[in-house]
Amino acid sequence: MAILKHISSKSANYGRAMEYLMYEQDRLTNRSRVDKDGDLVMRDNFLIDSLECNVATFDFECEKLNKQYNKNLAYNDVKSHHYIISFDPKDSSEGNLTIKQAQNIGMDFAKRNFPGHQAIVCTHNDGEHASGNMHVHIIINSLRKRDVTRQGFMERKCDNLAGYKHHLTNQYLEYLKKDLMKVCKKDSHQNHTNCRICICHHRKRTSNYLWQGKGHAKKQDSKQNRYDIRICNYL
Repeated sequence: MAILKHISSKSANYGRAMEYLMYEQDRLTNRSRVDKDGDLVMRDNFLIDSLECNVATFDFECEKLNKQYNKNLAYNDVKSHHYIISFDPKDSSEGNLTIKQAQNIGMDFAKRNFPGHQAIVCTHNDGEHASGNMHVHIIINSLRKRDVTRQGFMERKCDNLAGYKHHLTNQYLEYLKKDLMKVCKKDSHQNHTNCRICICHHRKRTSNYLWQGKGHAKKQDSKQNRYDIRICNYL
């Protein structure tokens, strides 16, 4: 079973996103864990790769591109989009899904649907609260870095041009749902795994708070779109 979730973010701190992907998190404080020496604690097992940028300099490169086009500089601008592909624990225990295969699914999905965008693709195999569900994080800069070949899912004339932002609509989310099914089916046939696809639509609006020191915080709104289908069949 694969579940697709989307979160748009107005935070300009691209480095915090990278920190979340690579280091252990304290669920109570929503901060990265540190050891007795004050150093960040690396996650035990994850795979990470990038598109149109370097993993180590993702934050710097996104900020540089934003300044180049004078975009994503205002507080209310959506700076990044976070897509999460989450698999049922049974896909690993019964369907033989590996962390490498999940990462390949994430990379394939990102290349197909976010061409020209700086992106980080990272797979975790632990799940929230040690649930054991494999999941892939795809974080993209909302601004496109380079011109790309026009694709059928692009709705505006500028959607394939550098310097324009990721255009997210309900129609596009429906397309992503269907494309995720294609990617998972492709991997299932190639690797002889039983990856189950389950997708339906649910939208939730949440409020996050950006700490600014001295106990002050700014409210940040974010939209979350989740797709899952509860009636599933093995592919």
